[in-house]
Amino acid sequence: MFVKKNFGFKEIMRFSGGHLIWLTLWAIVVPSFIETLHYYKIEAFKVPWLPVSLVGTAVAFYVGFKNNSSYDRLWEARKIWGAIVNSSRMWGSNVKGYVSNQFSEKDISEVELRELHKKLVYRHIGWLYSLRSQLLMSTPWEHIRQGGMMQRQTEKTMKGFGVGLFEDYVTKEELPQFLPDDEIDRLINAQNTATQIIDQQAQDLKALRNRNLIDDFRHMELQKVLNDFYTHQGMAERIKKFPLPRQYASMSFIFVGIFIFLLPFGLVTEFHDLSEWGAWLSIPFTVIVGWVFLMMELVGDYSENPFEGLGNDIPMLALCRTIEIDLKEMLGEELPPAIQPVKNVLM
Repeated sequence: MFVKKNFGFKEIMRFSGGHLIWLTLWAIVVPSFIETLHYYKIEAFKVPWLPVSLVGTAVAFYVGFKNNSSYDRLWEARKIWGAIVNSSRMWGSNVKGYVSNQFSEKDISEVELRELHKKLVYRHIGWLYSLRSQLLMSTPWEHIRQGGMMQRQTEKTMKGFGVGLFEDYVTKEELPQFLPDDEIDRLINAQNTATQIIDQQAQDLKALRNRNLIDDFRHMELQKVLNDFYTHQGMAERIKKFPLPRQYASMSFIFVGIFIFLLPFGLVTEFHDLSEWGAWLSIPFTVIVGWVFLMMELVGDYSENPFEGLGNDIPMLALCRTIEIDLKEMLGEELPPAIQPVKNVLM
């Protein structure tokens, strides 16, 4: 997530500067070709502006639809993680308040109660980081899996303005610290670690109920929170594993390409009627109009996958750390530092 209020010229050029090169070349080639024909008294074909403008209008509506759909996916992903934050706080508070000696026939020590609280809370923190890691696994339609120049550029972007900006020790080295020693190998090597962690939480609640450390009502309430975690996880996985329908995403790219191809032909015709050298004035306007349409396409393209590991992503690492801080503070433990933006990017 970019936290800077506005993009500067440098950021914009980093995002789209490479496209300006071929766009400028195309804007120069067309009037040069047509003016060369005129110089040799060859009647150049003329493309009237009306059909080009009609194509541009249709493309604008189509790209607008795609961008709205991409934004909906991005915003839904943020709402899901907002719900995870709220449910996680409920989990920590409920575990502390519900797991007690109130209903047990044989009281256990406060030290043992604290260890039970810590085990349930820490395992949940492990679930958070496991879910984040699973959501960052690439899918075939994301930019990193396209191969060639796009893959290399995406890898470079990830290092400079994505997950590569942050030392991800939590999910690689610290995750085992949140899981009990006798569960680490089984949970980490599971097909879906996050799913199995929640299931293990449910088994622990069952054991607590058998020991009368929670009653039926509190057992149901705690299980309900776990069910909410399953719901949040499933909603996030739906966005990750089901792309924006490719017939919309791919055709939008093709339509923008067709419009940019036709654009200089239509502008040359319009500007040539203004003066003898008017055709050359079409070059900057072709670049500007083409760049605007290209940027609209790129914004939608890089917003449709909110768990891709790029700067437009949902800041899952920062949200996980926020929840970790809240839960550890409930336990009265030493707090880790909050995740801070790097190069105006919060991941």
